[in-house]
Order: sequence, then structure tokens, then C-alpha cells
Amino acid sequence: MTLSPQQVRTQVMNYLEVTECTIIEASPLHVTVKLSPRADRMLTDRPYYWGFVERTGVEPETLSFTFVFDPEKYDSLASGASTQAPNRGTQPGAPSTDPQDSILARYFGVVPTQPWIGPGMIRREDVIYGSKRLLQIWSAARDEGKCLYLFENPGSRQRTTVFSAAYEPWLGVCYKVEMTCDLKREELHFVGISLVTGAIIDDFGTKLTQVELIPRLPENVHIQPLELTVSAGTDRLEAHLTEQLAALDYTWAEEARARLQLELSIIDVYYEELLKEPDEEKRLGIDEQYNRRRKETTWQYEPQVAVSAVTYGLFHLRST
Repeated sequence: MTLSPQQVRTQVMNYLEVTECTIIEASPLHVTVKLSPRADRMLTDRPYYWGFVERTGVEPETLSFTFVFDPEKYDSLASGASTQAPNRGTQPGAPSTDPQDSILARYFGVVPTQPWIGPGMIRREDVIYGSKRLLQIWSAARDEGKCLYLFENPGSRQRTTVFSAAYEPWLGVCYKVEMTCDLKREELHFVGISLVTGAIIDDFGTKLTQVELIPRLPENVHIQPLELTVSAGTDRLEAHLTEQLAALDYTWAEEARARLQLELSIIDVYYEELLKEPDEEKRLGIDEQYNRRRKETTWQYEPQVAVSAVTYGLFHLRST
């Protein structure tokens, strides 16, 4: 799997918008942005600076970046623009004073003589599929998006209606199921439970994609009282998922255990004679190595099923 520069740009722009960053300049190939304090904390790895800001209460100065999504096209256009730029009065053979022409600008971005927003230096970074910065943005989005509290948008007509719309609270959890041995398989199960009726929907993510969700309670709506607590809803979802997992075919686990026994028998045969070493010190070293090999092989081949919650939240949807 890979992502095109346009897909990477869409994901990065969504993150910058959600974290309320200030867009200075944007094109299909790049975006120049002044990070918000929220994004700066997540992306710049400056704990000492933010500790200083918290202790002293000073106004924070966040960093600015130019994120380039298609470096080849961006550099090609930049070099073309530089060639066609009018002469600013430099003598023939004299080095250019334009920061756009500087070799440092290619790597660190333009350094304005009088910065208009934030720190003077605008750092350039190529954000492409597999780049460290994109992985960091994904990680920040995952960390901040684990717990959600959203409402279905009823539309503008609901504001003018006489009757208040009833909203039903749902607890939704996206579980990641990892089945591992010497091979690995992962599955995502997004399930939801109504905290009013107790009804469970297996493909809850599809239900959410059919409505527009907003972070604030809309006007002229009311939330139905809970019949189940969040804790009770969680227990029911976990029990439901456990039943589903118990019904799966676990032939892969039996085959993994058979491979494990084969590998352990090979290790036993190999060390059988070595463990007869008469020198006690050497034998203790061989015995330690033998136990370590068995433990590592067991860890590699022993079938395991691990379940973790990737994303969860309360979703208030219009009652049907």
C-alpha cells in the first residue's frame, strides 16, 4: 500500500485544520503553516520549551514549516521561477542575496529578514509516504483521536422546528484483534452499543459514515437518559466480541503449535549431547543458552490472540 502526494496532502491538511494551525500559503504541492500550540507540542519535541512556557506564563512562539508533498515538481517549479526572476541589481558574478536562491533555503526554507508570524526561520520538510514527519502526524492524530464525543448534525431545519429531536447515545469501540505466531494477522472490529436499548451493531463504522458528526450539541435537540452505564456497555461489547472470536476457525493455532513442537525437538536434539559436558562451568553456560533458545522459540511460535481498543467514544445519534 502507498499514498499519492495528493492523498498525503489531504491527510496533512485535515490534521492542520483540526488542530487550528495558521495556513500562511498553500498550493497543490506544498503548504506553509504556523503551528498552533496544540500541534507544536505534538510535532516539535520541545518539552523543555513548553515546560518553560507553563512555568512562566509567557506567550508561546510556535514554529513554522513548509511541508512539501511533491518535492520533484515543487523544486522544478521553484528553479524555473528563480531563472525567470528579474535582476535585483546584483553585479555580474556576485552571489545572490535573494533567500529563495540560497542553498540553505532548499533544506531549511526561507529566512525572512522581518518575520511576520512566529520565529524567523520557516523550515522546509518533504512530507511523502513513509517520511518520518508523516508517520509523526499519523501518530499524533491517533493519540488525539482515541477518545471521541460527537453528535449527529441534524441540519439547519431542526433549529426552526417546534419539537426537540431525541438523540440516542451510543458507545462505539474500534477493537484491533491481533492473531500472532510465527505469522501475524490483524483485524479491526468497530462495534457499537446503544446505551438506551442495549442493541449492538457489528459494523458500527458504516452507520457513522452515513451521518455528519460535529463536536458540539446541536440546537433544539435533547439526549435520551441512559439505561446502561458506559462501564456496563463496555462489558457487553467485550462479551459480544469474545463470542465472535470464539466462533472463529483456529486451525492456524494448531498448526503453529505443531511447528513449535518440531522446533523445540530440534533444539533438544542439538543440545542433548552438549549438556553432558563434564566441566560444570561450561555446562551451566550451555544450559543457560539452551533455555534461552527454547524461550525465544516458544515466544516466536506460540499462538496468541490480543485485543486492544484503537478508538472509542460516545456518539449521540438521532433516534429512529
